[in-house]
Amino acid sequence: MADNLSEALKKLKLASADSATDNVEGCLDCLLKALAHNNADASEKIQEMGVLPLLPTLLAPQSSCTPKVANIIAEVAKNEFMRSPCVEAGLIPPLVQLLHSKDQEVLLQTGRALGNICYDSHSLQAQLINMGVIPNLVKLLGLHSDNTALTEMCLIAFGNLAELESSKEQFASTNIAEELVRLFQRQAEHEKKELIFEVLAPLAENDVIKLQLVEAGLVECLFDVVAHTVDGEREEDVAQLKTASDLMVLLLLGDESMQKLFEAGKGSVFQRVLSWVPSHNHQLQLAGALAIANFARNDGNCIQMVESGIVQKLQELLDRHVEEGNVTVQHAALSALRNLAIPVVNKAKMLSAGVSDTVLKFLPSEMPPVQFKLLGTLRMLIDTQADAAVQLGTNAKLVACLVEWCEAKDHAGVVGESNRLLSALIRHSKSKDVVKTVIQGAGVKHLVVMATSEHMIMQNEALVALGLIAVLDLVGAEKDFVGAGLVQVLHKLLSDERTAPEIKYNSMIIICAVMGSEPLHKEVQGLAFIDVVSKLRSHENKTVSHQASLTEQRLTAQS
Repeated sequence: MADNLSEALKKLKLASADSATDNVEGCLDCLLKALAHNNADASEKIQEMGVLPLLPTLLAPQSSCTPKVANIIAEVAKNEFMRSPCVEAGLIPPLVQLLHSKDQEVLLQTGRALGNICYDSHSLQAQLINMGVIPNLVKLLGLHSDNTALTEMCLIAFGNLAELESSKEQFASTNIAEELVRLFQRQAEHEKKELIFEVLAPLAENDVIKLQLVEAGLVECLFDVVAHTVDGEREEDVAQLKTASDLMVLLLLGDESMQKLFEAGKGSVFQRVLSWVPSHNHQLQLAGALAIANFARNDGNCIQMVESGIVQKLQELLDRHVEEGNVTVQHAALSALRNLAIPVVNKAKMLSAGVSDTVLKFLPSEMPPVQFKLLGTLRMLIDTQADAAVQLGTNAKLVACLVEWCEAKDHAGVVGESNRLLSALIRHSKSKDVVKTVIQGAGVKHLVVMATSEHMIMQNEALVALGLIAVLDLVGAEKDFVGAGLVQVLHKLLSDERTAPEIKYNSMIIICAVMGSEPLHKEVQGLAFIDVVSKLRSHENKTVSHQASLTEQRLTAQS
């Protein structure tokens, strides 16, 4: 076999120089046979004999040899060690040109060759995108959708190229959405649908393409898949149901595509997705809850959805998942409730529907994603709702939980949300009872730490809460203020030129409030606050400079 191959390679070198087609054909057949027998050895031999640089001239569009030459390149490029030599031999430009061919066999082998050469190489795939292969391949898909092998080749190419961000703009300028939806509608086999799904998922990450897919009718296809697989027990049914429902949720991440499908809450798509929530199937429950969270991305939608009774559906779903529940479903349903609670008009309605009680059932959860969403939902619900803030803020069990989670060092998100809820309970209730509960639950020190956060919004929330604690129960908080180094933190915030004006203002408010405590008063005197504050009298922000004057007077009067 090896001798035959060497002979064929020598002949090929001579024949290509003479352009003798018959001789070339025979040599190519011999090469294909050798590659089929032992691809790696034959490829190495082809490389050693210097045959690759001869191949571009044999890739002439009209030549009868072209499909075989492209096939040889495709076979050779299955080996990783041959891909760079193929690029160096200048094979990519003539292969790209061949994508304009009318011959289906040439197109198939050319696609395989390019796919194998560029396999796993983002830089080569980017080169193909720059050479304009995407519009070409989309056109081929439309022209040759009856050719199964060619269709598969296009889909595999799209799947690889769609992973690159640079491809999305080019795809968006073609009619890829229509072609894929049309192709999907004609497929009966699971494998074929799966192949199309693998292209749709990365493409649907682009908002322009999301809308194109919605307009091309992909949503109906997805509902069909769900209807046919929801009761299926086979592995492929479960896989297809997941892919279809995930893709539905992805389409709703685009603002335009989401709003188009919402249709002012009257849309059939919105109604059908809603029917997934009470489903017996966890995957559909999850997709339904995520879809609601995605629809709930603007106030108008949220208000309509709460009026339509969605909250109760989500509460019932969560109740089904309290004991040994599905964590992803819990997380999704809580996300939806959190988003729905953002408009002020929804808060009171959701509170009177008992949403806070539903959410509190998940306090025992040890899953950080669930803890994170639970905290965010409660924080949204009590914003501007004093009665609810009092009710939750005097719940010693909740406060104990928050204090514990403030120390969950492995989960920064949970720590941040716990601190923010602790502060919110005080800020929105302005209640002495809530302050007492937080002091007894050892929460004060966490608010002092929160005041040093790198996020200004969190610093501010902490300082407002600390100011209220100082005003409402200075005696009860005195020991914790001293132990947590509150005065030192305030001194640092006021001395630092980079501190935002509102942070400086709120720090001075607290200084005035703690002067009624002897140990804290001593600490303020010991740190020479008067020097720091007097400098702030000339601050460019009028509110800060005015507060600095008042604080200086207070410090002077009590020195």
